[in-house]
Amino acid sequence: MPISGPRARQLRVLALDALDARVRQFRRDEGIWPFRVPHEPLDLDAIVADALAGSEGTISADDLKSRTVLSMDWADGHRWAAWAIALPSGIHAFCDSDGREHRLLASLKRGSALEADRFFLELLAESRGHHVGIEMGGAAPARMRTPIEDRAFLTDIFVDLFEGTPAEEEIRTIARAGGVDSGDFRVDVEWWLDTILVAPRTPPRGRRPHRRFRDEI
Repeated sequence: MPISGPRARQLRVLALDALDARVRQFRRDEGIWPFRVPHEPLDLDAIVADALAGSEGTISADDLKSRTVLSMDWADGHRWAAWAIALPSGIHAFCDSDGREHRLLASLKRGSALEADRFFLELLAESRGHHVGIEMGGAAPARMRTPIEDRAFLTDIFVDLFEGTPAEEEIRTIARAGGVDSGDFRVDVEWWLDTILVAPRTPPRGRRPHRRFRDEI
């Protein structure tokens, strides 16, 4: 049964140590370096259960979460979230969940959590999830949350993610209904983000200096 207090902290350390050992076995792929990925997404709940087998009490995969990277909600009630676990070795383990399962997708050795999270979103967007073994498609979400405030960066991400998919026409239709009819998908995405993103909008500061992940490899 789930527990709290010092024992829960001890169990969390056991689970994190096991997870650290697991991500060190991930394969190196020159196409997405410096990320490392398993051959396919791993069942994080099973990894935690195996690590704590024989221990008194248990914790959930959610108890390992350090931060949410992005969460998306759809009108039909479906939710998907990408999140990170900060491991003792300094490795960031990236996971996702959809209300039914928790999966371990990739790892990255990076000093800055914010930089790691941005790189991870770029990795997802440029391959629409394929680099980490998932499929990102379907309808555009009705609501999103992210701690990343850089709107120009987020616009880049969702242009890459949705351009040429059914979600593109959906976003264009929503934008036209809102009075935006520029013919430029990037403008449509900027407007759409203003309507669905649950996050403070930072004052415009020009183009971001941050280098994209693909410029780093």
